Amino acid sequence: MSPLSRRAFAAAVLTTPLLAGCGGSGSGSSGAPDSPPRSAPSSGKSAAPRGRSVPVRLRIPDIGVDTPVMRLGLAADGTVEVPPITAHDRAGWYEHSPTPGQTGPSVILGHVRVGSYGDGVFRRLGELRRGDRIEARLENGGTAAFAVTEVRTVAKADFPAGAVYGNVDRPELRLITCGGPRSGAGYRDNVIVFAASTDAAGDTGER
Repeated sequence: MSPLSRRAFAAAVLTTPLLAGCGGSGSGSSGAPDSPPRSAPSSGKSAAPRGRSVPVRLRIPDIGVDTPVMRLGLAADGTVEVPPITAHDRAGWYEHSPTPGQTGPSVILGHVRVGSYGDGVFRRLGELRRGDRIEARLENGGTAAFAVTEVRTVAKADFPAGAVYGNVDRPELRLITCGGPRSGAGYRDNVIVFAASTDAAGDTGER
């Protein structure tokens, strides 16, 4: 990740509510952390990091996800963007996070519902289990592979920003959507999938 991207990523973690795509007629916000986030824990052997290459497609065979991936930045109010509400729903990669396969948490968001269009691309995210495979196809033609390590459903008011966006010493992935009961135009909770790289080796350095 470039120095500029690192600064933007850190600023988003420390100073903004971090939005997670939900669908419905509006998007819900997770709470910003009250203090600088702790680094997320890691364990086991670290996979060799890949060079920087933007994700263009995401596959999660166990829940039938095979979606193009768009780029997401920061909205005008400083919150993380979410994919647009459209009939052809897509996941979105937060462009100030590492790309999949780089050291650190790569963050991808998606809707559980897309308004009147129905179910969103991440509608079954909460069904994932430890060990399930996730594949991110990259712009350079490579594929970064991950295995689910944990699935959490948390109240948006208690969004674990440090664990989701904090530094880790290996390539990891975070998938985020909404869940739980409806609350007004959105949902009360976030569903967060944590995954770690299963790549035995990768090329190093940034592109």
